[in-house]
Amino acid sequence: MAMGHLQHLQFFIPFFLLFTIFLHPSHAEVGTSAQYSPPFLPTACYGYDSGQFPSSNLFAAAGDGIWDNGAACGRQYLVKCISATEPGTCVVGQVIQVRIVDFALTSVSPPSLEGTTMVLSDTAFGTIANSTAKSINIEFQQYV
Repeated sequence: MAMGHLQHLQFFIPFFLLFTIFLHPSHAEVGTSAQYSPPFLPTACYGYDSGQFPSSNLFAAAGDGIWDNGAACGRQYLVKCISATEPGTCVVGQVIQVRIVDFALTSVSPPSLEGTTMVLSDTAFGTIANSTAKSINIEFQQYV
């Protein structure tokens, strides 16, 4: 009987290792987001280069927590709205990919709320949440 259990374990252990390598849990973080509107130039990352903005207009300014002394410039994040003060604010299931182009503390346009993790362009914010909201709670993950 003990030998039968060992044979099962010999099968189970490699399967478990493959499962944990390929289907690892999400490494998403939780934070807050505000929004900002034009003008966007100049940015802390790319100055007056208008080519920095994706054609989708899905971009963001990094808050102090993810700015990383400018290393955040160009990073891509997957972002989704998970909650807000006002019920029904989030677009359920909507995930966007944004590019960091600026630093929220020095952006030309003020955010709708200071001190958030990420300040989304008005287009990005309106894609995942009701654009009349001042801020939302987000789940975000760096996209490599």
